[in-house]
Amino acid sequence: MTDQLHITDLLAGDGKAVVKGALITTHYTGWLEDGTVFDSSHQRGKPFQCVIGTGRVIKGWDIGLMGMKVGGKRALQVPAHLAYGERSMGAHITPNSNLRFEIELLEVLTRDD
Repeated sequence: MTDQLHITDLLAGDGKAVVKGALITTHYTGWLEDGTVFDSSHQRGKPFQCVIGTGRVIKGWDIGLMGMKVGGKRALQVPAHLAYGERSMGAHITPNSNLRFEIELLEVLTRDD
Protein backbone atom coordinates (compact mmCIF):
# COMPACT_ATOMS: atom_id res chain seq x y z
CA MET A 1 0.00 0.00 0.00
CA THR A 2 1.39 3.39 -0.95
CA ASP A 3 0.43 6.70 0.61
CA GLN A 4 -1.77 7.47 -2.40
CA LEU A 5 -5.53 6.97 -2.61
CA HIS A 6 -6.34 4.31 -5.22
CA ILE A 7 -9.75 4.43 -6.89
CA THR A 8 -11.02 1.56 -9.03
CA ASP A 9 -14.43 1.60 -10.70
CA LEU A 10 -15.75 -1.95 -10.49
CA LEU A 11 -19.01 -0.98 -12.19
CA ALA A 12 -19.72 2.38 -13.79
CA GLY A 13 -23.01 3.89 -12.75
CA ASP A 14 -25.25 5.84 -15.08
CA GLY A 15 -27.21 7.90 -12.55
CA LYS A 16 -26.61 11.18 -10.78
CA ALA A 17 -22.99 12.01 -9.91
CA VAL A 18 -21.61 12.72 -6.44
CA VAL A 19 -20.80 16.39 -5.88
CA LYS A 20 -19.53 18.25 -2.83
CA GLY A 21 -22.26 18.67 -0.21
CA ALA A 22 -24.51 15.92 -1.60
CA LEU A 23 -26.32 13.52 0.73
CA ILE A 24 -25.35 10.08 -0.49
CA THR A 25 -26.76 6.64 0.30
CA THR A 26 -24.37 3.71 -0.01
CA HIS A 27 -23.87 0.09 0.82
CA TYR A 28 -20.25 -0.66 1.68
CA THR A 29 -17.82 -3.07 3.24
CA GLY A 30 -14.53 -2.01 4.82
CA TRP A 31 -11.48 -4.25 5.26
CA LEU A 32 -8.19 -3.96 7.11
CA GLU A 33 -5.00 -4.79 5.18
CA ASP A 34 -5.05 -8.35 6.57
CA GLY A 35 -8.48 -8.96 5.05
CA THR A 36 -10.50 -8.56 8.27
CA VAL A 37 -13.89 -6.92 7.70
CA PHE A 38 -14.16 -4.06 10.23
CA ASP A 39 -17.46 -2.58 9.07
CA SER A 40 -20.25 -3.38 6.64
CA SER A 41 -23.60 -1.76 5.99
CA HIS A 42 -24.66 -5.08 4.44
CA GLN A 43 -24.17 -6.85 7.78
CA ARG A 44 -26.30 -4.20 9.49
CA GLY A 45 -28.93 -4.64 6.77
CA LYS A 46 -29.24 -0.90 6.37
CA PRO A 47 -27.64 1.49 3.85
CA PHE A 48 -25.29 4.21 5.13
CA GLN A 49 -26.08 7.89 4.51
CA CYS A 50 -23.63 10.76 4.79
CA VAL A 51 -22.93 14.22 3.41
CA ILE A 52 -19.85 14.03 1.19
CA GLY A 53 -17.03 16.50 0.57
CA THR A 54 -17.49 18.45 3.81
CA GLY A 55 -15.34 16.54 6.31
CA ARG A 56 -18.16 14.42 7.81
CA VAL A 57 -16.48 11.17 6.72
CA ILE A 58 -12.85 10.15 6.23
CA LYS A 59 -10.93 12.12 3.59
CA GLY A 60 -10.52 8.99 1.47
CA TRP A 61 -14.30 8.93 0.99
CA ASP A 62 -14.59 12.71 0.53
CA ILE A 63 -12.02 12.56 -2.28
CA GLY A 64 -12.61 9.06 -3.61
CA LEU A 65 -16.35 9.23 -4.18
CA MET A 66 -16.45 12.53 -6.09
CA GLY A 67 -17.88 12.07 -9.57
CA MET A 68 -19.08 8.52 -8.87
CA LYS A 69 -22.52 7.87 -10.38
CA VAL A 70 -25.57 6.18 -8.88
CA GLY A 71 -25.66 2.49 -9.75
CA GLY A 72 -21.88 2.26 -9.66
CA LYS A 73 -19.53 0.22 -7.49
CA ARG A 74 -16.12 1.53 -6.55
CA ALA A 75 -13.15 0.15 -4.64
CA LEU A 76 -11.04 2.53 -2.59
CA GLN A 77 -7.60 1.75 -1.17
CA VAL A 78 -7.28 4.41 1.51
CA PRO A 79 -3.89 5.13 3.08
CA ALA A 80 -3.92 5.81 6.83
CA HIS A 81 -3.43 9.58 6.48
CA LEU A 82 -6.68 9.77 4.46
CA ALA A 83 -8.48 7.43 6.89
CA TYR A 84 -8.15 7.76 10.68
CA GLY A 85 -4.44 8.63 10.76
CA GLU A 86 -2.89 8.10 14.18
CA ARG A 87 -6.25 7.52 15.89
CA SER A 88 -7.79 4.18 16.78
CA MET A 89 -11.38 3.65 15.70
CA GLY A 90 -13.61 0.98 17.17
CA ALA A 91 -12.29 -2.41 18.16
CA HIS A 92 -10.38 -3.19 14.96
CA ILE A 93 -8.79 -0.07 13.49
CA THR A 94 -5.41 0.61 15.06
CA PRO A 95 -3.36 3.80 14.54
CA ASN A 96 -1.86 4.20 11.06
CA SER A 97 -4.19 1.61 9.49
CA ASN A 98 -4.57 1.51 5.72
CA LEU A 99 -8.14 0.60 4.78
CA ARG A 100 -9.93 -0.89 1.77
CA PHE A 101 -13.56 -0.24 0.89
CA GLU A 102 -16.01 -1.50 -1.68
CA ILE A 103 -18.83 1.00 -2.07
CA GLU A 104 -22.08 0.74 -3.99
CA LEU A 105 -23.76 4.09 -4.64
CA LEU A 106 -27.55 3.88 -4.22
CA GLU A 107 -28.65 7.52 -4.22
CA VAL A 108 -27.38 11.09 -4.49
CA LEU A 109 -29.46 14.01 -3.21
CA THR A 110 -28.40 17.61 -3.78
CA ARG A 111 -30.00 20.91 -2.82
CA ASP A 112 -31.73 21.06 -6.22
CA ASP A 113 -33.78 17.94 -5.46
